[in-house]
Amino acid sequence: MRKQDTNRKELVKLILMLAWPTILEQCLQTVVVYADTAMVGRIGAGASAAVGLITPVTWLINAPAYSLGVGVLAFVARNNGAKNYKELKTAAVQGIYLALLVGAMISAAVLGLSPFLPKWMGGDARVCRDASAYLAITGGAFVFKSLDMVLSCVIRGTGDTKTPMLINTMMNVINIIGNYFLIYESRTVYILGQRLFMPGANLGVAGAALGTAIASVFGGIAMLIAMWRNSLLSPKRESKRLNRHVMYQCVRVGLPLAVQRLAVFSGYTAFTSLVANLGTVTLAAHSIAITAEEMFYIPGFGMQDAGSTLIGNAMGEGDDAKTDHMAKLLILITVLIMTVTGTFLFLFPKFMMGLFTGDGEVIRQGVVALKMVAVSEPIYGALIMMEGIFNGVGNTKTTFVVGICTMWIVRVGMTYVCVHLLGLGLVAVWSCMIAENVTKAGVLGILFRRGYWKKGAVVYD
Repeated sequence: MRKQDTNRKELVKLILMLAWPTILEQCLQTVVVYADTAMVGRIGAGASAAVGLITPVTWLINAPAYSLGVGVLAFVARNNGAKNYKELKTAAVQGIYLALLVGAMISAAVLGLSPFLPKWMGGDARVCRDASAYLAITGGAFVFKSLDMVLSCVIRGTGDTKTPMLINTMMNVINIIGNYFLIYESRTVYILGQRLFMPGANLGVAGAALGTAIASVFGGIAMLIAMWRNSLLSPKRESKRLNRHVMYQCVRVGLPLAVQRLAVFSGYTAFTSLVANLGTVTLAAHSIAITAEEMFYIPGFGMQDAGSTLIGNAMGEGDDAKTDHMAKLLILITVLIMTVTGTFLFLFPKFMMGLFTGDGEVIRQGVVALKMVAVSEPIYGALIMMEGIFNGVGNTKTTFVVGICTMWIVRVGMTYVCVHLLGLGLVAVWSCMIAENVTKAGVLGILFRRGYWKKGAVVYD
């Protein structure tokens, strides 16, 4: 028993040591989202609605790069655990090629579709104009965003979670500074009692997009440099050729996840377009509440990133007992963390909404939505970590099937019925969202308990 307790304590220390940089990184990224939303919210409900309308589209276009990054992470983590270091450098090169290819394709697609997407989603004329500008500007820099996402996964696969945290922190600072000068007009400000002239571009929503684009360019270049300097990954003296075998190993894990996330985030886009039918104020309340909730579930995604690496490493070591124990501990720790965050969200929803808007009706609707979702945060935490465990062992086909079915049947299907057939409002919409998360967590929980996450794990050739 003492030996088991000691092993458990060591695993908990290992989990927390690897997880805290990713949790902090995710939290800092959320601070930037908060700053973006608050800065845009000062312009008015229409500007908040424009950014909120396009947010699920942003998630959608991020999906392929992130998913292929997970594919490379799973390969790197497994080979790092097995001490096959030669394969790490080869995988790093393939990660660069994947990032550039996917980034260029998505950037071209977004630039072509940006004038039409907001209109297809049901926004009014002014909302569509701002949303199109935001989408075009951020989409134009997506090659660099793709490099940032894929290569951060590659670096995390070696157990280095601090470097991506530092780079993304610098990205966040650049983004906030850019917003400050690009969103607003030139003005006089008072700092420590001193009257200062502050220049501004007065670009509004487009300024927020430009700040994000500049930060993405920095992040992509910085992540490439960091990978090149990493002793485990740097291909300085290695072949830079396309390696079809390693590329295939990474893509066959990442592709099902990419298709799943595209289908799921298409569902988010359809879901948001249904909310848009409820009016600009309700859309603004929904969008701001989604943003406000983010800080309270983002520690779960930080744990997920660390968990995928740890599970991959454990499987690479071939220690079945350690892998099982690691998986259960990861879920338990994540649920505990999100129970705490969910409690805070339930207690302070009005404060959170007030950070982003002064509109009384927007705040009122958002407070109700946040109290509802706060109760489900522990279940959402279990869901997030189970997805990370399945993905970490390369079993992305399971999350692919479960994710698509629950999104389109439960969330989108039930929301369509509630909005178009029953004439219900935001409370019903968020009830459907919560129901989808609970259903997905239940299905993955059953599969996890039956050991299917290991049975479906990818076997690298």
